[in-house]
Amino acid sequence: MVVTEKCDVYRFGVVTVETMIGKHPGELITSLSSPSCEDIMLRDIMDSHLSLPKDLQVAKDVVFMIFLVLKCIHPNPQSCPTMQQVFDKLLGNVPIPRSPHYAISLRELKDQEI
Repeated sequence: MVVTEKCDVYRFGVVTVETMIGKHPGELITSLSSPSCEDIMLRDIMDSHLSLPKDLQVAKDVVFMIFLVLKCIHPNPQSCPTMQQVFDKLLGNVPIPRSPHYAISLRELKDQEI
């Protein structure tokens, strides 16, 4: 394995998603490459010790972070953003699905362009 900047991007994604779901995301990462991914809802992977956000902006921020980390943990390193792109996205904003946060599937976020 060659260590590149993409390794840092991947690690950022793993640590961030681990923080949001409350456990190591190994099983989640594996399931993202399977067809059953479209059945996984965002609300079902979030840390059960945390209540779902009631504030709309906080909910959008949570969806945005999951969207971003799904790009960072993409199985093909060439498809991952650079750390600079991640930084730029964190400073800005990208359009996210208009569905309520509790009705968004991981497939929906995974398939959206960065």
